[in-house]
Amino acid sequence: MKDIVMTAQTTLANLDLTEAELTGGTLKVTSPIDGGLLAEVHETPVSEIEAIFARSKAAFQAWRTVPAPRRGELIRLLGEELREAKDDLGALVSWEAGKITSEGLGEVQEMIDICDFAVGLSRQLYGLTIASERPGHRMMETWHPAGPVGVISAFNFPVAVWSWNAALALVCGDTVIWKPSEKTPLTAMACQKIFERALARFGDAPEGLLQTLIGGAALGEALVASEDVPVVSATGSTRMGRAVAPIVAQRFGKCILELGGNNAMIVGPSADLEMAVRAIVFSAVGTAGQRCTTLRRLIVHNSIREELVSRLKKAYSGLPIGNPLAEGTLIGPLVDEASGAAMTAALKAAEAEGGTVFGGNRVTENVPAGVYMEPAIVEMPGQSDVVKTETFAPILYVMGYDDFDDAIAIQNDVPQGLSSCVFTLNMREAEQFLTAAGSDCGIANVNIGPSGAEIGGAFGGEKETGGGRESGSDAWKAYMRRQTNTVNYSAELPLAQGVKFDI
Repeated sequence: MKDIVMTAQTTLANLDLTEAELTGGTLKVTSPIDGGLLAEVHETPVSEIEAIFARSKAAFQAWRTVPAPRRGELIRLLGEELREAKDDLGALVSWEAGKITSEGLGEVQEMIDICDFAVGLSRQLYGLTIASERPGHRMMETWHPAGPVGVISAFNFPVAVWSWNAALALVCGDTVIWKPSEKTPLTAMACQKIFERALARFGDAPEGLLQTLIGGAALGEALVASEDVPVVSATGSTRMGRAVAPIVAQRFGKCILELGGNNAMIVGPSADLEMAVRAIVFSAVGTAGQRCTTLRRLIVHNSIREELVSRLKKAYSGLPIGNPLAEGTLIGPLVDEASGAAMTAALKAAEAEGGTVFGGNRVTENVPAGVYMEPAIVEMPGQSDVVKTETFAPILYVMGYDDFDDAIAIQNDVPQGLSSCVFTLNMREAEQFLTAAGSDCGIANVNIGPSGAEIGGAFGGEKETGGGRESGSDAWKAYMRRQTNTVNYSAELPLAQGVKFDI
């Protein structure tokens, strides 16, 4: 088996990133693993952004007329190129985002999976035939490409979330302008190179199908404000979403928002605790708690609370923390010092609100020079303000309940509404959880954690999570415009609703 634990320099070279692209720029890229400098990349000049928009718009004029199955062929080739580059791109994800090796590879696998999904979708962009009330008429619904799509992605999934948007948008006939996080530009630059490999094999395609904006907030602000970009998909904090949505709405654009998550698990008295513990640990500490679907709230029936917390503390005590590239490591670093400070501040606030903290200390021995934190279990007397606030770190708040309706009420009583789950062998509890009177989240699972969604289902949530949907199911519709058509094949001209207007 190929050794994917390699130096960042070798990884970058394998991904066709040149010394000229990685040196002499103004954006310093450091690895959260050890704080080491990976590159100094050149930022996209704000002065060039109007030309980038114009190029994307011109490419759209041509790309929208290419048959959808032919567009799908480009995404098929992209999937092949991603398979070839999986080890290198996965390693770069680990270097740049601090993920353990299997998670870096898993993120690239998500990209491959969404390419497969999108290739099939390219032959299934179906409309509807609708019964007309007028004789001799046929009514139907068709879907057309929307135009250039702006994608703003976050550091924690630097490539997968972009691919959810790009693969669907491109088969739908749109072009893509990508603004990655300034914390993770190298993975975006590598994806641009991989896409260009696929384009070279594809043959005739308009210039500007995919363009990448490298740099800070000014580029994102220009992307959000441009009337040449009818669809903006933005992944990040609720604060970011509050800034983006009004600007896009003011120009009557369309937003696909994937924002904060404060996800809960309810554990009922009948639950399989062995399975629950495994799900809790992965969901709460995977990616060092830096997933939007990370488990942050554990709502446990009081009859089993003490036993479950005891098992969790035992499991937490043995978790390997350290260099994410080292074999056996399960918890890597937080992305930066600010994240570590936010975690410490949240734990102090929890204690002030009556919580008892287990873990949560900074780890400095036998780890590189990054921000490594023990995952924390915080037993709370109730759902206080700090519990209702998402902290992007491995903090798990534990609360008890006696009545299942109360557990659902606790789960739903937060501003966010992304992912949720229940562990129970009680069929009534499981079914109630999935009803309109159950979880109010966009994702609701039974006997599986809130983290680790599959490509086939639409991903997204409600309330302050933004209401957007990406990836599977019919999420493709967000990248297209709907058109209702009526065809009169008769020799008469009847009006709808029985209106008479004879001349």
